[in-house]
Amino acid sequence: MKLPNTAHTSPPWRIHEITPDFRLYDVWALPTPGGPGDFPRLVRQTASGDTADNPSRAARALFAIRWKLGELLGWDTRDSGVGSRVPTLRDRLPADLRDGPSGPEFDRLPFSSVYLTDDEWASEMANRTVHAVMHLAWVPDDTGGHRGQMAVLVKPNGLFGKVYMAAIAPFRHLVVYPPLMRRIAQTWQAGSPAA
Repeated sequence: MKLPNTAHTSPPWRIHEITPDFRLYDVWALPTPGGPGDFPRLVRQTASGDTADNPSRAARALFAIRWKLGELLGWDTRDSGVGSRVPTLRDRLPADLRDGPSGPEFDRLPFSSVYLTDDEWASEMANRTVHAVMHLAWVPDDTGGHRGQMAVLVKPNGLFGKVYMAAIAPFRHLVVYPPLMRRIAQTWQAGSPAA
């Protein structure tokens, strides 16, 4: 379920310290009911995800088109990523986060872990269009338990990046996120890695 931006901006998440120049694009309640100690499971499942396994044929097609365009137009080359076009957000971390765990590496998605705490995990990716952060948090829910929450923060790369983000907005909300949320729920209930 899509949440208001305040669901991310109101809590004192550590991510706020390192992304003041990023814009919050999306906040989602994840269908991952659990207890206070289940956050590591959500982190592991997310790190093992793959866009090619999305249950929606339309979403898989969109991702395939996006990866192909990126290949043809050079959007996703090595020199456009984190550590090349943009410095890693790990360089911005305060000492306690920098000295702590960064989190798992992703199996297939082009993200890199930035930091991991007991209730937050941030990862980043960059290409010619954007520098983006996926922030996962473990929050209390209305039933006395907990659930995951995902926020997407983006720093567009100039005018091209802003136009790109505006162009993909309807696809994100109508084609990508709904089946992704269903897949996360199915995977969580089955207890297997998320895709």
